[in-house]
Amino acid sequence: MPIERRAVALPFGFVGFCVRFPEQCRATPNGAETLRLNDQSWRLLYTVNKMVNHEIWQESDEKHYSRAEYWTIPTDGFGDCEDYALTKRKDLIAAGLPFQALRLAIADTQNLGLHAVLTVVTDKGDFVLDNLTDDIRMWQVTGYTWLERQDGANPLKWVSL
Repeated sequence: MPIERRAVALPFGFVGFCVRFPEQCRATPNGAETLRLNDQSWRLLYTVNKMVNHEIWQESDEKHYSRAEYWTIPTDGFGDCEDYALTKRKDLIAAGLPFQALRLAIADTQNLGLHAVLTVVTDKGDFVLDNLTDDIRMWQVTGYTWLERQDGANPLKWVSL
C-alpha cells in the first residue's frame, strides 16, 4: 500500500464498533503483521471474501439503522461496506490468520465516494477484499485513492496513506 504517513483520528463508526466488540479490536501479543501467502491461505481468503459478499445484502446505515454511520458485524444479513469488511476480518481471524495482517482501510472511489474494505498484508504484497467484487486484487489495481487504514502494530490506531 502507499507509505503510511501519520496518525489520523479513528473513524467514528470504528470507535463505536470497538466499544461494542472489544475482542475485535485487540491486537494479538507478538502477532505477525504479515501473512505468509500460500495456496491454503489464498483459498481461505477467496472463500471468505466470496461467502461474505453473498451472505450480506447491501443496505446503507441510514436506511438500516437510521443513522449515518454504524459499524457492526451484521446478524440480520444486511450491511454496508465496512460491515462486509468487519465480517471478513472476524471470519479470517477465527480461521487462524494473524489479526495484525488484516487491516481495515478507507479509500475514495471515483463512483461511490468513501468506501471501506479489508486489506491483507502478505509476503507477496497487499491485497484487497472488497464487497464490490469476488476477485481479490492487489491494492494498486483497484483504481481507488487510498486515504487511511489501521496501523499493523496497533489496531486502535489509524494512519494516513
